[in-house]
Amino acid sequence: MKFYEKLQLLRKERGLSQEALADMLNVSRQAISKWESEQTYPEIDKLIAISEIFGVTLDSLMKDGPLRYGDGWGGTAPFPCWRSPSARFSYEYKSKRTLFGLPLVHVHLGLGLMRAKGILAIGNIATGFFSIGLVSVGLLSLGLLGIGLLSLGAFSLGLLLAIGAIAIGTFAIGSIAIGVFALGAMAIGVFARGALAIASHVAVGHHAYGHIAVGGEVANGVRVFLDTSSAQSVSNVYAGPVRDAIFEEFPGIWNWIVRWVTVFLR
Repeated sequence: MKFYEKLQLLRKERGLSQEALADMLNVSRQAISKWESEQTYPEIDKLIAISEIFGVTLDSLMKDGPLRYGDGWGGTAPFPCWRSPSARFSYEYKSKRTLFGLPLVHVHLGLGLMRAKGILAIGNIATGFFSIGLVSVGLLSLGLLGIGLLSLGAFSLGLLLAIGAIAIGTFAIGSIAIGVFALGAMAIGVFARGALAIASHVAVGHHAYGHIAVGGEVANGVRVFLDTSSAQSVSNVYAGPVRDAIFEEFPGIWNWIVRWVTVFLR
């Protein structure tokens, strides 16, 4: 076997794309393609990196003939593997089993734009049904920036539920929450509960601004309920009159919504 054949074999056995291997070696995908088509040959530092990544001896990689694995390897180089010290620090694991054309598990971590794509994806940039990463996109996503059906992150965007320092979603919970149903220190939505609550329909908070506004200290709206005691706490406002007002102003509203908005009232 020649070098280009060995490189193709090792890469495919490991389940790596040309782009993934290029990222591990800090070269372009085109460079990998040229090596595998015998158009060019890698420099010695890249050869060393390749031998370390796949756990094969350098001489068997360079010379025609069979591949030999280094001490303690035996057979095919196992997964997972650490990237070569001569390349940027990285760790990658990709399961051979797939579902819907995606690996069941893909882990890709390190320095740089390490992308992971799988049913379960864990990476600097992760895309999958279940994803964890600095930037995470999936049905269920967890990350510094999380985007998904259910999302948890410092900045969270969720189609259904978003929880984060800044959360945007149908149901949003965060220091700053923006959604149909928003709960947070600052809550903005159709229905909002928070220290500062701003809502198109019902706002409940210490400072409340909405069509129906229930406030501890400040309440501005068409229908206003304000705690006039010295405590200035929204929890001192009676829930019964507020619920009656909501049903009057918004006929047909679901009962659970009314209860959610007024749950902390007296």
